[in-house]
Amino acid sequence: MGYTLYNRPGSGGFVVEAALALAEAPFELIELDSKPGMPLPESFRATNPWGQLPTLILPDGSVMTETSAILVHLALAFPEKRLAPPPGTPAHAAFLRWTVFANVNLYEAALRRGYPFRFTDDPEGEDAVRTAAIRRMGEALALIDAHAAGPFLLGGEMTVADVYIAMFLVWYRGDVELPRLARIRDAVRRHPVVGPIWRRHYGDR
Repeated sequence: MGYTLYNRPGSGGFVVEAALALAEAPFELIELDSKPGMPLPESFRATNPWGQLPTLILPDGSVMTETSAILVHLALAFPEKRLAPPPGTPAHAAFLRWTVFANVNLYEAALRRGYPFRFTDDPEGEDAVRTAAIRRMGEALALIDAHAAGPFLLGGEMTVADVYIAMFLVWYRGDVELPRLARIRDAVRRHPVVGPIWRRHYGDR
């Protein structure tokens, strides 16, 4: 039995789909009838009570959520595919650092920008939540950019952390210059496995 990925076009499930493809893992893709910024079907809460994507059903039928956790799990489940550096190495520590950093700071900022009503009970404060999220996302991306080893985040090989962070450049609406991350994004878009998935989700962005 393979994996089942619940997703929708343009969502953060892009990177999980890319990781499964890079791992050459058998999976079924179920795309929900919803667009980013719009609520998911209420019936989906039976699968994920938090009502968010991506949601991954593992081969044993158990449910995984939280993108960074899914990426770490898949990297460990398919070590021969080199989705991440070997566990216990300094490079793996850096992989964990930036993957979790992206989940906590970039993903949350993207959610505050897209769904500001979740983060304030004052409708008049939603614009402030949105603009603060864009600023904070730029600050977080700039920090990652400054630490990118080159040509990829951790050095000479692409990991799923690169694919993950490249995704946030699509969602970013600020004007911070990010030259190292822009080069990583371009390499991710050109990747023979990830590129077609990128274009299906994000076009030429």
